[in-house]
Amino acid sequence: MDDGMVRIFDTTLRDGEQAAGVSLSREEKLQIARQLAALRVNVIEAGFPAASPGDLDAVAAIAAEVRTSTVAGLARAHRGDIEAAGKALRHAALPRIHTFIATSDIHMTHKLRMSRERVLEEVRRAVSHARELVDDVEFSAEDASRSDPAFLAEVFRVAVSCGATTLNVPDTVGYADPGEFGALVRRLVDDVGAGPEVVWSVHCHDDLGLAVANSLAAVQMGARQVECTVNGLGERAGNASLEEVVMALRTRRDRFALGTRVDTPRLCAASHLVSRLTGVLVPPNKAVVGANAFAHESGIHQHGVMSFRGTYEVMTPEDVGAAGTKLVLGKHSGRHAFRQRVESLGYSLSEAQMDEAFGKFKELADRKESVSDGDLEALAVGETLDVAPQRRYTLDSYDVHAGTERAMASVTLREGDATYADAAAGNGPVDAAYAALRRILGLAPELVHYNVTATSEASDAVGEATLVLRLGDMMARGRGASTDVVASSIKAYVSAVNRLYELAAAKGVTLCETHVA
Repeated sequence: MDDGMVRIFDTTLRDGEQAAGVSLSREEKLQIARQLAALRVNVIEAGFPAASPGDLDAVAAIAAEVRTSTVAGLARAHRGDIEAAGKALRHAALPRIHTFIATSDIHMTHKLRMSRERVLEEVRRAVSHARELVDDVEFSAEDASRSDPAFLAEVFRVAVSCGATTLNVPDTVGYADPGEFGALVRRLVDDVGAGPEVVWSVHCHDDLGLAVANSLAAVQMGARQVECTVNGLGERAGNASLEEVVMALRTRRDRFALGTRVDTPRLCAASHLVSRLTGVLVPPNKAVVGANAFAHESGIHQHGVMSFRGTYEVMTPEDVGAAGTKLVLGKHSGRHAFRQRVESLGYSLSEAQMDEAFGKFKELADRKESVSDGDLEALAVGETLDVAPQRRYTLDSYDVHAGTERAMASVTLREGDATYADAAAGNGPVDAAYAALRRILGLAPELVHYNVTATSEASDAVGEATLVLRLGDMMARGRGASTDVVASSIKAYVSAVNRLYELAAAKGVTLCETHVA
């Protein structure tokens, strides 16, 4: 299908969430899905319904709410997976089942242990069954870039004959270079002869830093759907970056003669929202949405930009939503200004959530002269979204003593009406607090990532802590914010522990714990 448009298939909620340490709650996924719909992406891959009951529930919630974008569920070429996807998408306005199987010799031999004939039969069964459930079926040949092109064409022909409407060519391990990947897509388009009603798609990973380049090379050779994620989030080195693909097509329309329907002034809001909710920071030099993307420090550059912006800017900050008038919020600000600011930052809150966030904002405003966007997100909005019925522990109180010698910390956690307290020493106040938490919980997860950032440049800025804990084969992210970095660090640890309990419950695993009163 070639109507002069490239379809944007966003997989932030599926492939993006597979990034190490990222685990989004149902509410967080809904927040991102709403922003993606507002961004006007064509397809939202909401998750992998067969992966867990929680994932199926989140996909179903997104499918029931999003009406303007296609909502897709991923499924292996297994009957159970496909039925789980169909169940999750049953209330979607525009449902799509996305099924896949590996086609490279290395995957078929070492992972699937299947012959080529068996793979062809699995494709036939999977696509046919998916088409019985929905009209829109996408088929992906995993590790396509390392597959035999002749066999790959045969696989896609079978998929089309069984009703696939989109054919996806993944560079699953980021191995291809733009020249060879573009040539592979062109060869497949020519050899398969799928017809104008079938859309060719690509899904490129960034292991060699070529995901966006490979995606654009494929577009030049006939692909009309690009699978990507906000901020390039994803497994290993990530995926093709949505904002980079979209702005490359927009900025270089002279080269590609193609467009997208994406509302580009919303790109920065989407980037910021995903970064905040996943805890994965955007590098300042990140193309399009990084903090320095439109910053000019060199005197020569500054003079050029002041004379004519086009001297050093190939797109404007306004094109991607990086500039605009900001309301200064303080203790005298009203609910209307607060709501407007929250929504401009990309959040969609219910009335109850808005009331709770506004109350937290007022408490913060009483302690600070002005509240920055970062303060607002970290405390007022962030803590509101972190509240969930399954949350097990909350921080009740803490006390730390630190100096030139070892630090001491005492911490009290609340679980319902019960409280548990303990104290410990450490190499600093945060280390001591974490030791006390481990004693309280009787758990010793490994801290694999820890970061504290200020939400503004003011000396009274809120400090936001993000961390990742590993316990066995489970990894959980936590986030906490406070004007005291020790408090934010403790909140982040407790948040991650709560997520570990959620993951354990989903797996049917009981975490052993012993409380020290």
